[in-house]
Amino acid sequence: MPATPRSTPQRWVAVDWKELPGWGNDDLLAAWPALLASCQRPAPGWAEFCARAALQSPADPLEATVFLMKHLRPWRLSADGGEATGLMTGYFEPQLTASRSRQGAFQWPLHALPADPALRRTPRRDIDANPRFAALELAYVDDPFALLQLQIQGSGRLVMRDASGAERISRVAYAGHNDQPFQSVARALLDRGEVSDATPRTLSDWARRNPAKVREALAVNPRVVYFREEALANAGLGPRGAQGVALTPGRSVAIDRNHIALGTLLWVDSSEPMSTTPLRRLVLAQDTGSAIQGAVRADFFWGWGDEAALLASRTKQPLRLWALWPEGATPKP
Repeated sequence: MPATPRSTPQRWVAVDWKELPGWGNDDLLAAWPALLASCQRPAPGWAEFCARAALQSPADPLEATVFLMKHLRPWRLSADGGEATGLMTGYFEPQLTASRSRQGAFQWPLHALPADPALRRTPRRDIDANPRFAALELAYVDDPFALLQLQIQGSGRLVMRDASGAERISRVAYAGHNDQPFQSVARALLDRGEVSDATPRTLSDWARRNPAKVREALAVNPRVVYFREEALANAGLGPRGAQGVALTPGRSVAIDRNHIALGTLLWVDSSEPMSTTPLRRLVLAQDTGSAIQGAVRADFFWGWGDEAALLASRTKQPLRLWALWPEGATPKP
């Protein structure tokens, strides 16, 4: 018998498929690659389902729907107090224009992880003055707030041109941080009335208008994230999430591992950012994050680039959530 979800009966309630809003209307073929990616690292109890899924090649969304209904069972998730409605936020992979050398507007460096633990703990305001960091500069970007967003997100893409003018895209992944506390630069600017909102465009515009104030503004946040550079093998996939598989835009979410196992199939019932248009689809629990807490909580991966950044910044909608778990399993306390 498959392993059971690590949860309590109060958080997981078995329901009929007809309870899932919009079930049958999603294009499950679009979710199939993300499903197979999760099956590369199946959660305990999912091996049998994943073996069957690997042999499937659904001809249409209906065939995919029938397969899932045959082998999985839906469970409605609720919070400890019984609340069935939680929160969906969004995140993305920043994409920054960069230069391999410091020149022109490209003055803001990304750093590799220092080998010396003492050097690694250097606060942000002291890094530029320390010559030992010069050898750790991986690349330079032209937007300090885009770099700050990259550090908050933990990974991103760098778009650079070589000597011939050809464009090259690489990925920078999280390698560690300097063990300093995080403080919100955007909140400090908002509190001082320097900006009217904290959208990426507003913050970048402020930096362009106030170049002399930028370094002091950034110093409010002593935390620095270090990176390692990786080849971008498939530009159509996102970075690896906590499950160890590449994230898929619109199909991967981050969850709280105390309530949902990585690799779990989920049905979300929410709405599009800044809209009442329903967002009801199959997603995969492939990532996690310290700010994602609770049973009815998901962080929706939108992809990369400016549009994904805008959608992520505007995603803060009510959420209802169902877990699709292998048939025959019963939640345990």
